[in-house]
Amino acid sequence: MVVYVEYALAENFLLDGLILYLALKIARGRVRAWRLILAAAVGAAEAVCFPLLSVPVWCAYLLKILGGLLLCVIVVSKGRMKTYVVVTAAFFLITFALGGLLTAAYSFFNVEYEEGSGYLVEQAPVALVIAAFGIFTVFAVKFTKYFYRYAKLQKKIAPCVLEHGGRKVSWKGLADSGNLLEFEGAPVCVFSAMAAFALFGRNLKEAGRLTMRTVASEKETPVFVCDKMRVGNRNFENVYLTVGDVESKEYQIILHTAYMEGCNETVSETESVVEKSRGKRKRRTLPLWK
Repeated sequence: MVVYVEYALAENFLLDGLILYLALKIARGRVRAWRLILAAAVGAAEAVCFPLLSVPVWCAYLLKILGGLLLCVIVVSKGRMKTYVVVTAAFFLITFALGGLLTAAYSFFNVEYEEGSGYLVEQAPVALVIAAFGIFTVFAVKFTKYFYRYAKLQKKIAPCVLEHGGRKVSWKGLADSGNLLEFEGAPVCVFSAMAAFALFGRNLKEAGRLTMRTVASEKETPVFVCDKMRVGNRNFENVYLTVGDVESKEYQIILHTAYMEGCNETVSETESVVEKSRGKRKRRTLPLWK
């Protein structure tokens, strides 16, 4: 098998650079072009020089791991220890996943490759390698975005238990700083029509009505009173609830800012949002979202 050094350098420089870039993005670290280029160049040099070494297999894998750690140290720009750890973990996970994908692609397309002492030398078209990495990158980016969205949402969700007239339901509540609804000076939470029937049954008795405004519409909705509500470890009585659009499978009720303490929202943030909104709205005509 003939290996062209310039092709190997270019290919590994590109792949290492992209993998390190993805790892930084996953860790939400700062991307500095010169550090990324330097780390990718060191990685390309390691990939070309490594097959020339004659070492035991265990030593070869140890050197590869140390080489990867060096790349992660180079590419991180004075980050916290957490950033180094996340970048390193992401780098190795992406490398292993991409290596498995390329090996499968080589096998499918009958591409020649040889396994040595902890390294792999292949003779594959550059287009195949780039295409495989492109597909992998798309899935990696989508998964990362989904993961961070899901993690961010979970931080704002708290367990809630509501009791009324002998009925008891356990729901998940979303701590939404945009919910500033009030009825007769008291905070109002939002739930769906189906949730209203689940909690109150057919004996729905309105305490009044309020006007709910969103970006796209304005409508008048009924207000109900729930005997008890527990949010996390906090208990409340005579809680106002109104019907709105709550279609998420992750939560069943949108909590008012007054109930957000203990739901990964600080009291000061909640108070500042409430104070800022007062004077910008009329009584019973309040925005649900900022």
